Amino acid sequence: MKTLKMATSAVADGAAPTKVRWKIFLVMLMLISINYIDRASLSVAMPMIAKEFDLSPAWQGLLMSSFFWTYALMQIPGGMLADRFGPRKVIALSAIGWGFFQGIAGLCTGGLSLLLTRLGLGAAEAPIYPAGGKLNALWMTKHERGRGATLLDGGAPLGAAFGALLIAGLIHEMGSWRTSFVIAGVGTVIAGLWAYSYIRNHPHEHPDVNQAEADYIEASHAKELAEEPATTSGNVLHFLRYRSVWGMFFGWMCFNALFYGLLTWMPTYLSKQYGFDIKQMGGAVFIMFFCGFVGELVGGWVADKWMESGTQQSTVLRWIFGFSSIVATIAIYSVTKFNDPTTVVILLSVTLFFLRWCGLFWCVPAILAVRSRIGVLGGFMNLGGNFAGIGVPILVGMIVQATGSYYMALMLFAGAGVGLFISSTLLISYKKIPV
Repeated sequence: MKTLKMATSAVADGAAPTKVRWKIFLVMLMLISINYIDRASLSVAMPMIAKEFDLSPAWQGLLMSSFFWTYALMQIPGGMLADRFGPRKVIALSAIGWGFFQGIAGLCTGGLSLLLTRLGLGAAEAPIYPAGGKLNALWMTKHERGRGATLLDGGAPLGAAFGALLIAGLIHEMGSWRTSFVIAGVGTVIAGLWAYSYIRNHPHEHPDVNQAEADYIEASHAKELAEEPATTSGNVLHFLRYRSVWGMFFGWMCFNALFYGLLTWMPTYLSKQYGFDIKQMGGAVFIMFFCGFVGELVGGWVADKWMESGTQQSTVLRWIFGFSSIVATIAIYSVTKFNDPTTVVILLSVTLFFLRWCGLFWCVPAILAVRSRIGVLGGFMNLGGNFAGIGVPILVGMIVQATGSYYMALMLFAGAGVGLFISSTLLISYKKIPV
């Protein structure tokens, strides 16, 4: 109540709240975009790498999966680090670490050494999302977290889009995938240092935040804290007793089965199935994933505005997740019915536009967990997502090698869309878990 009065007083005195929280999340958008540029670089360069190292489709799938082995393993530890040390240090060190592994990948001489750098890349990138989810809870108000979550997660399709153009362009201009990897790695390290200089763990720690903005954020948080259970105890095992947590886990797994399937295999699919060269493939992938980025922002805006109108949060999220998953599933299934490459790219763009509305899943840990456990619950959610990252690239590679076709792989993606619908609409209660 006292904080709310301070906020009211600050506004009455004519001090307009600053907008530093939105700038922080633009920085996070940039970092996640770079994250996916580095992550997607292997997929874009895979046709050249496979030829140079003489890699079979199954071995290519193994390479594209290897990133997720350590990425998944480090999700919960990454969330714990964010809860323990705050998101600022964790985010910066994560970026510097993955920039190093991205850069040295350009020095690899074979599939095994490249696999080892991907393992390092996965471990270093792992804390970025749990820490970002923690940052969202610390900086955004309840009615801003939808946009905060989609700015955070919007870097995934945006980075995949620009990564396709950037890496494909560098390969085309320099004739070397190695040089493009080194340049991307150096750029990431610089971005990590810059992020550390700007991000802070709490609004009152930031030199550019005025009193009005700090009071506005803290008043909203005080109201939320008053509604939380009195105790903040509870570990991961406690949360595993609740259906909502498993709905969140499997929903994010299905989401990523579809998204990572497109991220890892679509460049090769377009190259092999439709004869796209490196420039055509880069352009097509850019269009598809940029549509995903726009869809992510649209979904976040719709969710926040809908909730501001007075509609319950659970109703808003169920409808958004349900509608978007249905449209994405229909679109990816329809890819199997057309042979025209332009139509296929349009359908894949529609798939990603609506699929990325489900970036709002990054609101769910803050809905289910008390503030002191948001990081670890976000890590558990992303662990589920990255089980899909581990399995799907390998499974698609095995399917393609065994059948000589991408049809069953596309059916796998459609099945993931159905699983996303069931998990997000039927299994999650969207209510705080008692501890």
